[in-house]
Amino acid sequence: MSKVLVFCLDALCAGDVELMRHMPHFGPYLQRAAVVSEIEPVWPALTYCCHTSIITGCYVDRHGVDNNEKIRRGGYWNQPWYGKKADVKVPTLLDRAREHGLTTCSISWPVSGGADYTMNMPMIVPYHYTGWDPDPYLEDMATKNLMDRYFYKHGRYIKGPDRSLDLLTMAMALDILEDYEQPDIMLIKMCDLDGARHQYGVRHEKVTAQLRKHDEEFGAIVEALRRKGTLEDTNLVILGDHGQTDIRDVVHLNVLLRQAGFIRLNPDGSLQSFDAIVHSCALTAYVELANPEDAGMKQRVREFLESLKEDPRIRLAYVMDREQARQTYHVDGSFDFILESSLPISFGERLDGDSIYGSQLPGDHKIGAATHGGSPTRRELTTFMAAGPNVRPGVILPCRSMVDEAPTMARMLGFTMPDTDGSAIEEILR
Repeated sequence: MSKVLVFCLDALCAGDVELMRHMPHFGPYLQRAAVVSEIEPVWPALTYCCHTSIITGCYVDRHGVDNNEKIRRGGYWNQPWYGKKADVKVPTLLDRAREHGLTTCSISWPVSGGADYTMNMPMIVPYHYTGWDPDPYLEDMATKNLMDRYFYKHGRYIKGPDRSLDLLTMAMALDILEDYEQPDIMLIKMCDLDGARHQYGVRHEKVTAQLRKHDEEFGAIVEALRRKGTLEDTNLVILGDHGQTDIRDVVHLNVLLRQAGFIRLNPDGSLQSFDAIVHSCALTAYVELANPEDAGMKQRVREFLESLKEDPRIRLAYVMDREQARQTYHVDGSFDFILESSLPISFGERLDGDSIYGSQLPGDHKIGAATHGGSPTRRELTTFMAAGPNVRPGVILPCRSMVDEAPTMARMLGFTMPDTDGSAIEEILR
């Protein structure tokens, strides 16, 4: 029976494909691959929202992961990120595979802590953690087989100020392919392309160098399959979770809301109370009302936000309330309005100060040199490619939705996924 191995590159852009065609490992792969040139991500196009849609085939309003952070009402920031598989409200591709008696493996996939997979090493150590003891975050979240067999020798990669999740991911993935029978479905998620783009922008020599590193990593995976004798039986999928957009300005809408009287601060600059407050989703922003049942205040806030469409500093492209967002882009969450600018700006969350503008923080996932989190119409988008026994080589399609990916990979494994928002990309399947 055919297998599926997914090599996911965080922030892989549609425009990267031409570069990849000239690389030593991606190039030969692309000569025989089917390619969907552009994949529309879900909204907001944040890593955890997108990764969850990739493996469930469902939009945000159904799977429930509406941000990277678990935003809660009350004007709270810097909340813990989604981490546990229990946060996902619908079955994943790997859940369905296990129902069909298949073996499953997930390495560094977001929102997978505690998943009932055959092998699992989740992306659950906090984003900003630089300490020397990540073990407690993985306890009961990673499967015991991987912790016992590999963490003693590879755990060092995610310890200390120069921690690297990608080093851990590759070391563990190659060991699994060498030591075990190849899992029927295996997810391998790499992070560093996203980090390079947040640091340097969408197109930069350092970004190209990082893509070249991923080419070498992919080459190692292909060689591991060749040595194992399973390469010809494996459907190799390369995909991204979102694109990125270069940022011109960082705008702090909370400063404008404060100046308009919707936010009150204490003498020390901390939040005292609010009627409306912004939570950044990078290219988009959630607006939370203190009392969503106050129809009069809701209307006042909406009118103020609508006025920002004409403000040359902001140029909002739209203002949608929660129901409009659900109907238009299938997104739901702890917000009352969602908005996005038509300008290349990212939203910050600062409350104080007189200027609405802030400085970029290169490398930051919200206000770095480039970022993501916008609606599906925001360029640049991501891409999807596949090659293997169940894939028609050389097929090129212009555009599909991210929610079509899980049903497509399920078909490669010989089953269908019921009750998804997407459907299999039949044009690329044999």
